Amino acid sequence: MITLRAPEQTDVDSIFLWENDPGFNESLPQSAPLSRYQVWEYIKNYQADPFSTRELRMMINDESLNAVVGHIDMFDFDPVNRRAGVGIYIDESRRRQGYAKEALEMFEAYVIRTLGMHQLWAYVAIDNDASKALFTGAGFKPAGRLRSWLRRKTEYADALIFQKLFK
Repeated sequence: MITLRAPEQTDVDSIFLWENDPGFNESLPQSAPLSRYQVWEYIKNYQADPFSTRELRMMINDESLNAVVGHIDMFDFDPVNRRAGVGIYIDESRRRQGYAKEALEMFEAYVIRTLGMHQLWAYVAIDNDASKALFTGAGFKPAGRLRSWLRRKTEYADALIFQKLFK
């Protein structure tokens, strides 16, 4: 149903909307909206070498619709210990259709086979039931709780850390 691929110039508008989604932005370090130009430059200069950039982004493409429905990212890649954080974003209109689960399974297979990954971890807001179910269903185990980890305007929310070991 889906394929994972590198970002392309045709993804600028989708990435622009998703990166500026207030619900998605709560866990990102940026404090200001991104411009289309910044997204364009990011894609134009994208280096798909996680060993040098310490990150990897793949677009989630629904082949039957010929449409990008989200993206999956690996960040804070530690090549010595073969671990990294993973994050998934699915367009609001495409949620709860199995895209995140399938993309996570495909992404795991790719990073194990290609990068020799030992583990992936994810931060999940304590009240994000959909993400907790996704990672738990994919075999991630709760590994801790970070108090007041995510700022939400004038308040803070706890985050759970989920971890999956491969070898």
